Amino acid sequence: MWIAIFACILLVLILGIYYLYTRTRKIFSKGEDLATLPKEKKRRISLLSAVPVAVIILLCVIDPYIFVVPVLHLGMFWVIFELIIQIVEFFLNRKSRKEGAETSEEVRNDGQPPIPAKALRDAHPVRRAPFWLNGVLALLVTTVYMLVAYYLAVHVYKTEYTVKTGKDVSPLRVALIADSHIGTCFDGHGFSKHIKTIEEQHPDVLVICGDFVDDDTERRDMVLSCKALGEMETTYGVYYVPGNHDKGYGDSRDFTYEELLSELRENGVTVLEDDAALVAGQYYIVGRNDRSMSRQPIDTLVRFIDPKYYTIVLDHQPNDYDAEAAANCDLVLSGHTHGGQMIPIQAVGELIGANDATYGREVRGNTTFIVTSGIADWAIPYKSGTISEYVIIDIEPD
Repeated sequence: MWIAIFACILLVLILGIYYLYTRTRKIFSKGEDLATLPKEKKRRISLLSAVPVAVIILLCVIDPYIFVVPVLHLGMFWVIFELIIQIVEFFLNRKSRKEGAETSEEVRNDGQPPIPAKALRDAHPVRRAPFWLNGVLALLVTTVYMLVAYYLAVHVYKTEYTVKTGKDVSPLRVALIADSHIGTCFDGHGFSKHIKTIEEQHPDVLVICGDFVDDDTERRDMVLSCKALGEMETTYGVYYVPGNHDKGYGDSRDFTYEELLSELRENGVTVLEDDAALVAGQYYIVGRNDRSMSRQPIDTLVRFIDPKYYTIVLDHQPNDYDAEAAANCDLVLSGHTHGGQMIPIQAVGELIGANDATYGREVRGNTTFIVTSGIADWAIPYKSGTISEYVIIDIEPD
């Protein structure tokens, strides 16, 4: 599936770059028809138009994660504005075309000599937008759009939920983060600052729902981030479950998954791999391996937990809602989706059923599900239609 997705993106990118090239030629030719221009001038315009396109291609090769997305949006917005301008021109000139036809008809009915075409055009001019207008509008909108998308990715918001329970438990404040993908939106020092901000919320526990690191995370940033978790003040500690990127998809990193887990444990983080931990004598935090790994069914993990305890399940990918609801888990926390990351990924993901949920809270039976959009992003530092966040969940008895 991923090969097909990347192939589609590559095809759209190639078509988009070719489209931008043709429209750049139109700007350099000042809207004239290239077919009517002398061969030498046509060649010069083509070469000039190739320069910005070559720069775009070079940037996409140097850092595709940073530049491919803006290029795709530039092509998309250019097409949109071109269509809008053509529609506006059609309606603006409809009256002129009608008046011109009526004038010509009158001339024929009166038996007068036909009016020259130039005179008809002068009497009823066709209004055209400047040849550069759609390109300028596309460039301006793309710039603003991508700056906003960058801000939404790197600025971390606080999102709060209150979850009520009929169980006899004391209130518990849970801080949730996921998908830090350290190295994409911030390094180890940046992560440490975010942890200090979360600490100011006085959480009883911090839970990390996977994708703590990425394939491009450097060891020094991983170590700094683990150290920040070790220095964080909470009532009952920090709990971590793995995500699909924590193990990595190759050997490009300068540390292994086992070294990551070792560093987390050395800093006092409780690593849960298909395991459970009792918190405050009233809550069980159940940590699941990621669905990309070998793991036990949820009903096996909670089978021996007394129903009087409140169960908080950490599951990186929100893909097992039916089973988790059937197992009567009280609260299930997930990440992975990044809130859809960019329009229209959320709509497409929900249409094809990639996940049980993309963002927010949902209740099924006795189970409350919460999916966070993540504290950062994977690969590209852009978000649209969603935000980066850390989540504060207050569990309170009715």
